[in-house]
Formats: sequence, C-alpha cells, structure tokens
Amino acid sequence: MSDRRALVTGGAGFIGSHVAELLLADGYAVTVLDNLSSGRKENLPAAATFVHGDVTTMEAAAVIREGQFDVVAHLAAQIDVRRSVADPVADATINVLGTLRVVEAVRASGKATRVIFASTGGALYGDFATPPNAETVPKDPESPYGIAKLSAEYYLTYAARLHGVDTVALRYANVYGPRQDPHGEAGVVAIFCGRVLDGRPVTIFGDGRQTRDYVFVKDVARANLAAARAKLPPPGRLDARAFNVGTGIETSVTELVAALGAATGRPVTAEHAPARPGEQLRSSVTIDKAASALGWQPRTGLAEGLAETYSWFARRRAPGAGR
Repeated sequence: MSDRRALVTGGAGFIGSHVAELLLADGYAVTVLDNLSSGRKENLPAAATFVHGDVTTMEAAAVIREGQFDVVAHLAAQIDVRRSVADPVADATINVLGTLRVVEAVRASGKATRVIFASTGGALYGDFATPPNAETVPKDPESPYGIAKLSAEYYLTYAARLHGVDTVALRYANVYGPRQDPHGEAGVVAIFCGRVLDGRPVTIFGDGRQTRDYVFVKDVARANLAAARAKLPPPGRLDARAFNVGTGIETSVTELVAALGAATGRPVTAEHAPARPGEQLRSSVTIDKAASALGWQPRTGLAEGLAETYSWFARRRAPGAGR
C-alpha cells in the first residue's frame, strides 16, 4: 500500500470521483468521504476506501483529524446557484461551515496536509469585471453560492497565514463531463444531453446570449493532481494560492446547443424560458497562472468533450448498461 494518503470529500460525486481515480492512478491510497446526498456509490473507484459521512459533522472531522492525510481534496459542496438563492442558509452551512470544519480538522491533525479547495471561477467574480477574469480582479458575487465560496476562501487564507495550513483554491469554470447529474440544475451540458436522448427540446433561460467557460472534468481532475504536486510559495493575500481552472473561452448557451448538435450528430431543438434570478450574464477565466505555477493547461476541446460526455450518457441508456 502507498505511503502517500489522500482524502477526497465528495469523492462519490461528479468531479470528486474523477479526482479520486487520478490520485489512485498516481499512487495515493485514497479515502472518499461522502454523504451520498448527490454522489453515487457506483462512481466510487474500486480501490478507494469509502467513509459515509457529512463534512459538517464532528464525525467527519474526526476522520480527517485522525487520517494523517498528505492531501485533502475538498469537493463536498452545495453546487446549485438557484438552490443557494432559494435557501442561502443551507448553502452557507455546507459551503462555509463544512469547509471550515475540514480546515480546522486538518489543523488539529498536526500533519503538513495540503488542502485543495474546490472554489468557483465564475460566481466569485460577478458581472462587474469584463471576462476573461484573472484571479486578482475584484470579487463581487451575484449569488449566495458565490458569496459562500468567497467566504470559504477567506477562511483558507486565514488558516494559512495564522496557522500555517497548506491551502490551495482551485476556481473552477463550468465543469462538464461523464457522471454529471442530468436531473439537477447545476450542469447544463448533462441536462442538455438528457433532453436530447429523451427526444425533448432543451430549455434556454433568457435570450441564450449568457456565456460560460466550459472545462472538461478530466482536465479539472488533472488540475487537482497538479495542485497536489506543485511546490508553491508561502501563502499571502487572498489570491496568492488561488488558480483559475478553465479554458479562457466564452461559449454562449445558444452556441452550446449548436455545438452539442454537431458533436452528437443529432438535431437539438430549443425552447425559451424566463431568465433565472442570480444568474451571471458572462463568465470566463484566464488560466495563465495555473499554467505557470502548476504546469496545468486544459487538453480537451469543447467538441471532443461534448462527444465523450454524450456517448457516456448514451451508454448509460443502453439495455443492460451498468455503470
């Protein structure tokens, strides 16, 4: 068994399971902590140790404190912007208090553990800076989700400066790919794939000109591994150890629909609905800092990523399909 130990909170989820797989492939002994509220046991890598638990609890803190992990990739989160608007208290409980619980447990462990926090590269910056946004642009979140992620980053910065906790924040753009939930509201690509497979029109909220920076999940997993390996300077201000993880390319919802049709070879029809409260109009991030400090760049273009994602969902629908 490896002498390098990693914990992935939310490791049964969409992104977390890909991170857990890559850490295993790199030789880590991986433990997954997940309450299975949105994660699925079928996503768990066979070689990972699974602990059923919630990051907001003292029991989960004990797992972290006693585990003597070299790396904690903290991906357990409430990820739906609309849900954060509807219930900001629940969002903050998971995304702020849950993160603080993780950080405090790492501090109490006494081990030099690197904490890699899954932040947001879209909701953090808001609509007042013109994309693509660098890590240092002023932060002005439009939603409780973005506010909670920014608050969590401030706690990470505090823990790093005052207590020497080794923290890194990865600010994800809009992540898509295999294993994303097509029944929620947070993953438009997965939702669109599900609609196409059902022979139903996709729903475009607003005029369809709102843009996002779509980054493939396997590239995001590689960013976590790069963050685990990187030699970084001592922590300083809020943005010192924060890295955008995206492509730097803006794609509108209307363009996404066309790209999905081209990638799948199937016609995609669309219907419009009213714009959603709290939704940003434009979002994309610069990735120069991650390239220089982490040695990371995305490898998967949108057409390739959409084709792989759609194929995965199609296989799931096939008779007798398992995972």
